[in-house]
Parts: sequence; C-alpha cells; structure tokens
Amino acid sequence: MELISWQGDITTLDVDAIVNAANSSLLGGGGVDGAIHRAAGPDLLEACRALDGCETGDAKTTPGFRLKARWVIHTVGPVWRGGSADEPALLASCYRRSLEEADRVGATSIAFPAISTGVYGYPRTPAADVAADTLHRASTAVERCILVAFDSDTAQLYAERLQR
Repeated sequence: MELISWQGDITTLDVDAIVNAANSSLLGGGGVDGAIHRAAGPDLLEACRALDGCETGDAKTTPGFRLKARWVIHTVGPVWRGGSADEPALLASCYRRSLEEADRVGATSIAFPAISTGVYGYPRTPAADVAADTLHRASTAVERCILVAFDSDTAQLYAERLQR
C-alpha cells in the first residue's frame, strides 16, 4: 500500500473513501467531523442516524453524498486520558476497522484525518506513531492511503513517520 502525507482539506480529496473522526453519536460535531458533514450535505446526517451510533475503536460506512469520495467511513477515536486507558490500542483499532470497511465496500484509495488529535486531546506524535505503525502492518486491498493533516507541522510529522 502506498502511504502519503498531505496537508489540506480532506473533504476536497478525490479518493474512494474518506475517514471521518466522528463522535459516538455519528450525528456531526466540530473539527473534521463538522467539515465532512457540511461538505457532504444533509443526507449524510440522515444516513448516520440510521447507523445508531458507533463504539470507540469501531467504524461504520455511509455514502459520501456531495463529496468527491464515494464513501465516508466514520470512526470514533479515543479521548486521551494520559495513555493508561488503552488509548493506543483503541486508536490502532480505528485505523484497522476503517481499512476493513474500505475493503468491504471495495475502496482502493482512502484518506485519514489525524484521528483523536483535536478536541479528544491525543498528543500528535504518539498518534502519528500509532497511525504509521498500524498502516504499515495492515493487510488490506487498499492501494493508496493518504494521511491528511490540516497544518504543516502534522503533515511533516506524518511524512517522517511514514518513511520509517
């Protein structure tokens, strides 16, 4: 699988699937979640209502509606509690389960945001380590995976981690 670091707006990418760093209700929120809901339009909220929420570390899929991406894979990352509440395993599960969902719907290209690093408080460096390690070890039919950063520091951090 080709792994790429990219800085920009995940909602603009022309990939088969984008991953939404969602909350457990899947009914929209701030940050990347709000941006994806706004870009996809109101049909995304209706599709999410039918999913009846999502557990931390799991993932569920909806159509992309108005996005270029055909699919939105919603995953719920862990809230950072200092690292002793199984946060690394739960974050790794977000990446694995999202790839499983991508495989299930036939997506060969996927874009991930920096899951849990916003309001959930996961420190960027350990989050990037989990993302890169999990994706390097993944068994998937996905051919191209983009780690999307909103800022240049996170993009650089991803680029460094992906080169390991």
